[in-house]
Amino acid sequence: MAFINYVTHIQFDFGAVRLLAQECQRVGITRPLVVTDPGVKAAGVLQKALDALGDLPVTVFDSTPSNPTEAAVHAAAALYKQHHCDGLIAVGGGSAIDCAKGVAIAATHEGPLKMYATIEGGSAKITEAVAPIIAVPTTSGTGSEVARGAIIIVQDHRKLGFHSWHLVPKAAICDPELTYGLPPMLTAATGMDAVAHCMETFMSAAFNPPADGIALDGLTRGWAHIERATRNGQDAEARRQLMSASMQGAMAFQKGLGCVHSLSHSLGGISPRLHHGTLNAMFLPAVVRFNAQADSVQREQRLEKMAHAMGLSRASDIPAAIRDMNARLGLPAGLTAMGVEPAWFAQVIDGALKDHCHGTNPRTASAHDYEEMLHSSL
Repeated sequence: MAFINYVTHIQFDFGAVRLLAQECQRVGITRPLVVTDPGVKAAGVLQKALDALGDLPVTVFDSTPSNPTEAAVHAAAALYKQHHCDGLIAVGGGSAIDCAKGVAIAATHEGPLKMYATIEGGSAKITEAVAPIIAVPTTSGTGSEVARGAIIIVQDHRKLGFHSWHLVPKAAICDPELTYGLPPMLTAATGMDAVAHCMETFMSAAFNPPADGIALDGLTRGWAHIERATRNGQDAEARRQLMSASMQGAMAFQKGLGCVHSLSHSLGGISPRLHHGTLNAMFLPAVVRFNAQADSVQREQRLEKMAHAMGLSRASDIPAAIRDMNARLGLPAGLTAMGVEPAWFAQVIDGALKDHCHGTNPRTASAHDYEEMLHSSL
């Protein structure tokens, strides 16, 4: 049975961060814990959010790692309890927002975090007692500000997904101005993350026509503007369109993702230094080729529709177009350039087969299929 649910309260405009105090009042947050990371703080973006909060008593956790960990979640949750906070404001990219979602669980639920992971059967254990979250994205990639999930590296080093409708932020404040200072390589990597979300969810066989429409439109916007935003971070229209593509990708991926993310989650857990969006960009060509043989993809002409959205003449041109785009954006040529070693592949494949995204790929991948995708992505 298809379940379709949309989505949250979104403020989307240039300068929207100024509405932060208003949204806290609407949600009922009076003593927020702000979850962010050192880069957002150093860039001065955190201060913009703090200025917008006015006289509210605020506690700040600014130590979110590039891939959020259970240790960081527990450190922030301790601050939350110590200062008697009643809500969370995530200011940053997907890492900060996902870390805040982990805190929303850990500060209000007992037991180790992995108890609440999707593949551990934990989604039903996440209750409405979670702390309320307001998300202020500073990148255009994960779309976690409108998503029900978070990806966190737990204590046993697995990179696991946590999914519950209770985790959807109560408000998303999408202000393209906050992305102006994002370095080109982060713009490119997070932008390709958004593109991957739109492409993978559109290819998924699950029945969700609204998600399909949102994803295809998001792909059109993201593909057309990612290069402009990377080359000129002050291009207001490119930043607006890329932030919309990011938001739309996450609105749509409630439908499910696939092998790109199964591989990225697994490999990212083995080597947390690897950027998730960059890994998605590396895996997309191989997974698109693999999915081209899926009955649902062929029947519904999904690759042809994606090719049209990307301005390509044929579906078969998509993998090469992605590789060409990666090169123009200055992203690595493949996994080898990222320091990935074939000796890791057995562990990566094992993790991918167990990942929550594995089951929603339009074509079931075997261990051998994953091995071929990995070698093709080197």
